[in-house]
Amino acid sequence: MSSEAVISGAQAFSEQLTGIRRHLHRHPELSNEEYETTAYLTSLLEQAGIKVIDYGLETGVVAEIGGHHGGPVVALRADIDALPIQEETGLPYASIYPGNMHACGHDFHTAALVGTALLLKREENRLKGTVRLLFQPAEEKASGARQLIASGVLKDVRAIFGMHNKPDLPVGTIGITAGPLMAAADGFVVEVTGSGSHAAVPEAGIDPIVAAAHIVTALQTIVSRNVSALHSAVISVTKLHSGTSWNIIPETAVLDGTVRTFDEAVRAEVLKRFEQVASGVAAALGAKASVRWIEGPPPVINDAALAGLAEETAAALGFIAVKPVPSPAGEDFAAYQRVVPGLFVFMGVDGSREWHHPAFDLDERALPVSADFFTDLVIRYLERWSAGEEPGE
Repeated sequence: MSSEAVISGAQAFSEQLTGIRRHLHRHPELSNEEYETTAYLTSLLEQAGIKVIDYGLETGVVAEIGGHHGGPVVALRADIDALPIQEETGLPYASIYPGNMHACGHDFHTAALVGTALLLKREENRLKGTVRLLFQPAEEKASGARQLIASGVLKDVRAIFGMHNKPDLPVGTIGITAGPLMAAADGFVVEVTGSGSHAAVPEAGIDPIVAAAHIVTALQTIVSRNVSALHSAVISVTKLHSGTSWNIIPETAVLDGTVRTFDEAVRAEVLKRFEQVASGVAAALGAKASVRWIEGPPPVINDAALAGLAEETAAALGFIAVKPVPSPAGEDFAAYQRVVPGLFVFMGVDGSREWHHPAFDLDERALPVSADFFTDLVIRYLERWSAGEEPGE
């Protein structure tokens, strides 16, 4: 299948893909509530003659193309859930559900994967393997990938590919890199326990607010003094709750926030030091601190050989491949990469706002670009495998 054939096919689907994306944008559904989206995608795929596979999922769709000539199984993944954000774009296809919005572009990812499926279906009899399509729920809750893995979708899969739109990259530009691309995203809740008292008599109690304030400051030393300058990490305290009245020293204070890291060893060290600092600072002030972790996705670490194949694909199609700046945002695509080699790329969409903004929108001309790219990428992968190469480590 030539690059020219892929491009011609994708452009022919451009209007259809735009319509699919706008339908999804009008009907955003939150994580694990994507029932209408699941039914809509199932209908689209079945109408195209694409086999939908039942993995016992409540939401989300798995489908397959190819498999007529043996060969490996390669997976493509798109996320389908939306965010609890009130849309402010003013677009004619804006969300019809108050408080729900596709503010992260998952509607774009889903429509692009449908486009890839339509192109691959046309070439099904020539595919030297099987392409498994994963329309994944609940990425925003960092639980959807684990749900799909538990259902068995990675059985026999040799490699997996995915993407996230990137508003600051122009259409036709793809961010491709080996190694870290997105961060591990862990949450924390720290409960600081002191002893209540009258605000006018602080010496009669142990002030958890003072202890919490010192903990917030001390936590910043972990990044500056325990993480090498050759690595990176972020610790952000985003909530501090305490007290009931202006004249009462409370019993407890609660801190919430997030830790972002790009390396598993750094992640482990930061989390260990976090607990030491929180408990140590609290103890020094006579209080106690307990830490509860909310485990998020691990870092997205791209396979080097697959990244090289993607760069080759982009060049063959006339797209521009750039080495992107890693993002401290999290992505549960990383869960798949812990099981099989994987590649996650940033797709340029020339967006109007950053992810999760209520006025977020993107350039839909990136839809055929994405379909072209992933169609050619998996075909190249399968052809390399058929030739006796394994383009993934």
